[in-house]
Amino acid sequence: MNVITLTADAWEAFLASLYERDDRLDLRRDGETYARDEAVDAWVMSGHAEALRSADLDGDVWGTLEDIEETAGDEEEAWAKIRAFYLERGCVLVQVQGYDEPEDWILTEALARRLGLTPA
Repeated sequence: MNVITLTADAWEAFLASLYERDDRLDLRRDGETYARDEAVDAWVMSGHAEALRSADLDGDVWGTLEDIEETAGDEEEAWAKIRAFYLERGCVLVQVQGYDEPEDWILTEALARRLGLTPA
């Protein structure tokens, strides 16, 4: 199981190290300039995640659960099934610690690698 744990500060620094151009998310490179609208925050990042659980964003846990054709009795069970579904398929779970509520992001392995979260 590929799980990465970041502090809230590390997560914010990670987002600040990214840019989005033409619907592609990538790492900023030293010496290059980026337009203000290429900045990445949690909302932009959510468009690239396979699934997420966040206090600030609607990760649509129940809709995602329905998409993977599962059912659950509560949100914790739903998230556990979503997490298992994606991790069994090689995705990466990024857990952010330091917020009042859980902050979990599931990314494809290819995206996590391209963004420097996992080794190339």
